[in-house]
Amino acid sequence: MGEKSIQKRRYILETARRVFVEKGFKRVTMKDIVEACEISRGGLYLYFDSTSQIFLEVLKLESEETDDVFSDSITEDATAADILILFLQEQKKELLRKEDTLTQAIYEFYFENQPGRKDNLLRRQFDSAVKIIERLIENGVDNGEFYCEDCQGTARNIMFVLEGLKISAQTIGITADAVDREIAYILRSLDAEI
Repeated sequence: MGEKSIQKRRYILETARRVFVEKGFKRVTMKDIVEACEISRGGLYLYFDSTSQIFLEVLKLESEETDDVFSDSITEDATAADILILFLQEQKKELLRKEDTLTQAIYEFYFENQPGRKDNLLRRQFDSAVKIIERLIENGVDNGEFYCEDCQGTARNIMFVLEGLKISAQTIGITADAVDREIAYILRSLDAEI
């Protein structure tokens, strides 16, 4: 794919992201994306076959950008506790963001499309985050920053708490204080000296 094609593909994905943010997943059609991008239908089909394909690519792009922002924020001398706190603070920002979020579209997509375990990007991201948090907790235990008897279980629990907070943020609303309480509970459960 040439540079111009790469740029055009990225433009389509960025524009489609805005459409998914505005309309969710279920109500978006290829026509909506064609109109938002101001390209021909054939021009869109050169790059993508369906709204599902576009949406999955939008999710991948979003995940890469989030990973980059998080990685860039970690200093060389950061401790396991510093990194965990940074991760939880980034999650808090995402939870409290009222606009420009794909959360509703993500849930609509996964309720409508039941990809297998191997093809489920959300599942892979969840499992990957659990592994990263588990290693981080293990590192913190080794360094005396945390106390934890079941690092994997604790990591999985942290991710389930965050997922529950995401759903609450979209359905019943959530305050910064509520998120802070959950973060404090997570840190206390690790006996983190923060």
